[in-house]
Amino acid sequence: MVIEIQSNGIGEAPTMGEDPTTTQSNQQNSLSPSAATASTTSQKKLTLIPLIFIIYFEVAGGPYGEEPAVKAAGPLFAILGFLIFPFIWSIPEALITAELSTAFPGNGGYVIWADQAFGPFWGSLLGNLKFLSGVLNLPALVVLGVDYVKLVFPIFDSGLPRYLAIVLSTLLLSFLNYTGLAIVGYAAVVLGIVSLCPFILMSLIAIPKIKPHRWLSLGQKGVKKDWSLYCNTLFWNLNFWDSVSTLAGEVDKPQKIFPRALFAAVTLTCLAYLFPLLAVTGSVVVDQDLWDSGFHADAAKIIAGKWLKFWIEVGAVLSAIGLFEASLSSGVYQLEGMANLGFLPKFFAKRSKWFKTPWVGILVSTSVGIGVSFMSFTDIISSANFVYSAGMLLEFASFLWLRRKRPLMKRPYKVPLKMPGLIILCLIPSAFLILVMAIATKIVYLVSGLMIVGGIGFYFFMNFCKSKQLLKFATREEVEEGEG
Repeated sequence: MVIEIQSNGIGEAPTMGEDPTTTQSNQQNSLSPSAATASTTSQKKLTLIPLIFIIYFEVAGGPYGEEPAVKAAGPLFAILGFLIFPFIWSIPEALITAELSTAFPGNGGYVIWADQAFGPFWGSLLGNLKFLSGVLNLPALVVLGVDYVKLVFPIFDSGLPRYLAIVLSTLLLSFLNYTGLAIVGYAAVVLGIVSLCPFILMSLIAIPKIKPHRWLSLGQKGVKKDWSLYCNTLFWNLNFWDSVSTLAGEVDKPQKIFPRALFAAVTLTCLAYLFPLLAVTGSVVVDQDLWDSGFHADAAKIIAGKWLKFWIEVGAVLSAIGLFEASLSSGVYQLEGMANLGFLPKFFAKRSKWFKTPWVGILVSTSVGIGVSFMSFTDIISSANFVYSAGMLLEFASFLWLRRKRPLMKRPYKVPLKMPGLIILCLIPSAFLILVMAIATKIVYLVSGLMIVGGIGFYFFMNFCKSKQLLKFATREEVEEGEG
C-alpha cells in the first residue's frame, strides 16, 4: 500500500493553517511515508506479540514507579487516578495513534502527521519536542533501575559508584538496542512476563489480608497533598502511547496489527498498574511518606517474605531494561524517519552493516541521555512531561486538522466519532496537559523553555545547512529511486 502525501520538506517558512493537500511548492522534498521505510523492506518485521510488549514498555513496563501517587495524595486518589486517567488520556491517545499510524505507516510517525497538517516547520518542531522528551526519559529509566539495585547493593546509593552504574548501564543497554529491533521485541516479551509474575503472585497472596475500607483513605492526617507530584506520576506512568508510531515502518502489516496491539497494550498496562495498587493499599498500612519509588518491594516483603521482595527488585531492573530499549528504539527510528523525509541530514538514516540498525540515532540518543543524567529524578520526569505536553497539544491539533481538511483520505482504522466527538476526545486530555505545564517548577520551565527554543532554532539551522549545501539531505528523486 502506498499512501500519497505532499510534504513541503524543510525548505519553506512555517505555515500553520495552510492546506497541505493543495501545496505543490518545493516538490523535490515531498516525500512519502514509505520513504521512512524504504531501507527496511528486507528487514525482519515486528509481529503482534512483540509489538504489544514494546508498546507496553514504551508506556509502563509494570507498576514500578506508581508508588509516589499514594505518597502525594493518599490511597483513594491514587486508585482513582489509575482507574480514571486511562479513559481521559491513555485511550484517546491510543485511538489517535491507531488512526494516524495506519494512515501514514512510516518511521516518521507523528512528524509526518504534523507536517501533513500544518507544514514542515510544525513537523520538525513536533519531532524535536518528542525526541527530547523521549531522550530525557532514558536516564530516568536507568535511575529507576539503579534505585532498586541499591536496595540490594547500598554502594550504589550515591557518589561515584552510582554515577558510574548509570553511565555503564546506559552504554550496555544502548549496545543491546544496536543488535536489532527484532531482538528487542522478543526480549520485551520475556522481560514483560518475568517482571509481571511477582506482582501477580503478590496480588494473589494479599487477597486474604485486604481490607477494602483502606482503599477509601484520603491519606494520613497532617500530610499535605502534593498535586504536582501526583499529576506528574500519573502522566509519566501512562503516557507515550504515540511513541510506537515511529516504528510503523518496522511492523508487519501495520494497518492490521497496529490497532490490535495498541488496544491489547492499553488493557495490559491498566491492569498491571491497578491490581498491585489495590493489593498493597488494601493489605499494608505504613507511614504515607514511605511510598516512594521502590516501595512495592518492601510491601512484597511484608505480604509474602524476602523472597518476593528480591524477585520484585530483580523484576524492576528487568522492567527498566525493557523501558529503556523501547524508548530508545522509538527515538532512534524517529530520527531515521526524519532523515528519510528530509528533515534531518542523510547520515541519520545510515544503518549498521552488521545489525542493520540506525547507529547514528543510537549514538546521539545515548549521548544526550548521559548528558542529562546528572539531573534529579523528579526534575527529569517533570521536564520530560512538560516538553511532551507541548508536543501532544500540537499532535491533537494535527489529528483534528487532518480530519477536517482531508476527510476522504484512506484510513485503515478510523476513530468512530464525528468532528464534535473528536474535539471532546482531544479537549479533555488537552486540559490535563495544560494543568501539567501550569504546575511545573521554575527549573522545569527553564529547562523545557530552552529545549523548545532550541527546537525552533534547530529547524532554521537545518534550513541554513540545506541552502548552503553544508550537509546532504534526502530528496524525493533519491527516495523514489531507492523504492524502485
